[in-house]
Amino acid sequence: MKLFDAKKYQNMRVCVALSGGVDSVCLLHAFKEQAKSYNISLSALHIEHGIRGEESVRDMEFCRTLCREWGIPLTVERVDVPNLVKEQGGNLENVARSVRHGAFHSILEGGKADLVATAHHADDVAETVLFRLARGTGLSGMKAITEYGGLVRPLLTCTRAEIEAYAAENHLSHVEDSTNGDENYTRNYIRHTALPAFEKIHGNAAKHLVEFAALAAEEDDFLQTLAESKILRIAGEERVPVDLPDVLFARACLYCMRQYAKGGGYSRANLEEIEKLKTLQSGKRAALPVSDVKDIAAVYAFREGNDIVFDWEFKNEPPRPFEVPFTAQTGLYVCAAGILGVQELFSGMEAEDFGTAVRMKRLLVDLDAFPEGCVVRGRREGDQITPYHAPRKTLKKFLTDRKISARLSKKLPVIAKGNEVYAVVGVEIADSVKVTKTTLRRGVLT
Repeated sequence: MKLFDAKKYQNMRVCVALSGGVDSVCLLHAFKEQAKSYNISLSALHIEHGIRGEESVRDMEFCRTLCREWGIPLTVERVDVPNLVKEQGGNLENVARSVRHGAFHSILEGGKADLVATAHHADDVAETVLFRLARGTGLSGMKAITEYGGLVRPLLTCTRAEIEAYAAENHLSHVEDSTNGDENYTRNYIRHTALPAFEKIHGNAAKHLVEFAALAAEEDDFLQTLAESKILRIAGEERVPVDLPDVLFARACLYCMRQYAKGGGYSRANLEEIEKLKTLQSGKRAALPVSDVKDIAAVYAFREGNDIVFDWEFKNEPPRPFEVPFTAQTGLYVCAAGILGVQELFSGMEAEDFGTAVRMKRLLVDLDAFPEGCVVRGRREGDQITPYHAPRKTLKKFLTDRKISARLSKKLPVIAKGNEVYAVVGVEIADSVKVTKTTLRRGVLT
């Protein structure tokens, strides 16, 4: 009996997360049996959480003995999780999970392995699907147990019954976690009571739940890609049209919130506040959870015209000069209106290689075409621009024609000399600074 084919891990260093339970012992054994054939460098990691006292120490010693007998290098991490919970607060299971993943990342980032393999299997997926459906979730929540960032799950297609049969066939010993039978834990109740009840109704219930999770993940990816394609990107901002179908609108808004306020704890209630903006007039806004970025004071969703746009306010930001000299050289130009980035392009470099965190439109210019005496500043009354391949007009009318709000226009630095504007950062350049056949120094503005 073969649990999985290890060929996909050929010539790699694989570290197996070993708890001592039947699942992880079978995973380690399956890798051991195939390691020589596929030139796999095998190691193991055991984390002693300090949660179950002497039993936890017993598990650790079992793993040490097993790895010694099988000739597999073992790393043991001992963390007092109950004490961490006392000091930092939180849920015991969540803190233990965080500790495990921290140890996985240490193995990967420390260069000790190319991959960390965990023993999650098909029944784990089925249990996770049931739990999330009961708690309330959408399609994205059906991505129950996935592989990412060097974390692999070779047993995801195997059932618990198949793993136990493999253990019996190969006479593998293991340890039992006494808490696995405690149905006060939600997971255990689902495993021992809920899922078996579904299996009585239909013998392939677990298998069908796994298939549903895979199908839901595919459909979720499709809808997410479609939603992101509907986002408008104007002057460095991402805007969500209010007339999108609800399923795409919600996904697009969540994407934007995560882009502009990473770390915010978003909920359905936040989306409902944004959805209310659909029926309100332009200029109304909804406050969102503040990002974990320390300089962000507030995050908002605004209704502007037929779009929802996301914006933020900084806290304790030092004052900036109204204007700074523009030297047409590579660097950052910081003024009260914002930041202009300039990168001169040399042979082999393309404008598309340069971007910013807020996806500013990249403007290709002739750096030598800017007259001496230009400055980077905010817009002001009387400004004029002759846009690229377009007639001359006031900057105010130009921005209005581009449907750029007064709120946003205050945040757009311009390159100007007197009242003549040569570039509006993230929006447009003047015709006089465009790249031509005679251009010697190309540059990209962001």
